[in-house]
Amino acid sequence: MSETARIADQLKRAFAGDAWHGPALMEILADVDAPAAAARPISLAHTIWELTLHITGDFRATRTYIGDAATPRHVAGQAASLSDAENFPKIGDTSEAAWSTALENLQRQHQELLGVISDMPDRRLSEQVPGKDYDFYFLLHGTVQHALYHAGQIVMLKRARG
Repeated sequence: MSETARIADQLKRAFAGDAWHGPALMEILADVDAPAAAARPISLAHTIWELTLHITGDFRATRTYIGDAATPRHVAGQAASLSDAENFPKIGDTSEAAWSTALENLQRQHQELLGVISDMPDRRLSEQVPGKDYDFYFLLHGTVQHALYHAGQIVMLKRARG
């Protein structure tokens, strides 16, 4: 198995299930409805919804850094940084339909990132990420860790609601 395949496997497990540590992100989100996602049980913390959109944006940014069929290699990395508004977007519509769309977008970005990682040759892992002081190996492992960090926050927010 290639190293990029191993990293893709870890991202898939962290996201969808069969993770070593416990419940994966989508398992944690499975019973979250729109009111729970929009709730702010800890006054200074982000909501589950905000964290979900944040993870979605991170997956998109990581994919952009790597580049894909729709992003020529010379453009990859240039548009990957998220603005403050993209990093933790404001939630306007808190309906079930909007929450469902947010979850669908999260799943789509995850699938697209998995595809890009799966197509990535191992030799690129040691290349420096454009505009950063680290390589793709560090970025991809960080993306997995980042998703799990926020998954843990989501668990705490669910518990804080009671």
